[in-house]
Amino acid sequence: MNSPMSYDPLELARIQRWMQAVIMHPEGVAAGVNSGAARSEIDVSAAHLEQVISRSRALGSLKRLHVYGNAYYARLLECLRDEFPATAHAVGTDTFDGFAFGYLQAYPSTSYTLARLGSNFPRYLAETRPPRESDGDEPDWADFLIDLATLERVYSEVFDGPGVEGQPLLAADDLAGIPPERFAGVRLVPASCLRLLELRFPVHEFATAVRQGRGPDVPRPAPTYLAITRRDFVVRRQAVSRARFDLLASLSAGRTLGEAIEAVLAGSDATVAGSEAAFDDLAGNLRQWFADWAAAGYFERIEAGEAAQASGHP
Repeated sequence: MNSPMSYDPLELARIQRWMQAVIMHPEGVAAGVNSGAARSEIDVSAAHLEQVISRSRALGSLKRLHVYGNAYYARLLECLRDEFPATAHAVGTDTFDGFAFGYLQAYPSTSYTLARLGSNFPRYLAETRPPRESDGDEPDWADFLIDLATLERVYSEVFDGPGVEGQPLLAADDLAGIPPERFAGVRLVPASCLRLLELRFPVHEFATAVRQGRGPDVPRPAPTYLAITRRDFVVRRQAVSRARFDLLASLSAGRTLGEAIEAVLAGSDATVAGSEAAFDDLAGNLRQWFADWAAAGYFERIEAGEAAQASGHP
């Protein structure tokens, strides 16, 4: 280890790495100064901190570092409130900041971009959730918050991630040119920004109400299936039925249309009972579903025959 006076003050990069390790330390700047990460850059203790950071008239060296450390965390808390406004509204700003600060200790920022800051926030809420309010399986308040944070994180990922702006997308009548005997082998390539969410609460309605400035009540639990995408740089979401969701999920996983339909029917109580009603109902709705999905921009193109095999899908 180097002595406190042996570092070269002109090595700006090393000083920057040292200061980053100090102000980002989850236990505060004093612990940061004495941490291994900081002392591997500049081997100075808190008692000799003035060798690196000079004191001012009003503040000593450590307190000057505290200013930077507090500002750093204040900025991160502000970013998390901006990304999860509905979650913050649901619990109140003070409580949300408490959750967020605990999250930053458990999952400190490691990326150069703030876009990834909240990536593990829903996971943190799930990991630290209190015991269930009842012995039953009914979703509770904690489940609502986890669902809400999950939705808001997906909104951020879809907004910041790859999109299909400027690209041709699947049109409603593109399936018309596929011969009937090859129809079951068709694969639909999902848009890069399509995300599917299965939730326990209709949190999309709550989040929309918050963003519109209304004071919504917490909704009652209800199985909720969402398709989320981006068109013209606007994130859009749509609640869909369980059958539509399952079919979308199967198609998005790379299954052919025939395989996807079979998978949906396999989960149908009517099919298990030996009825053909489920198949007839699904077949009758497919045309309208595909028209809706094409209008929403859920799929980029069709792959059939050799093109489907060349795509690498199983």
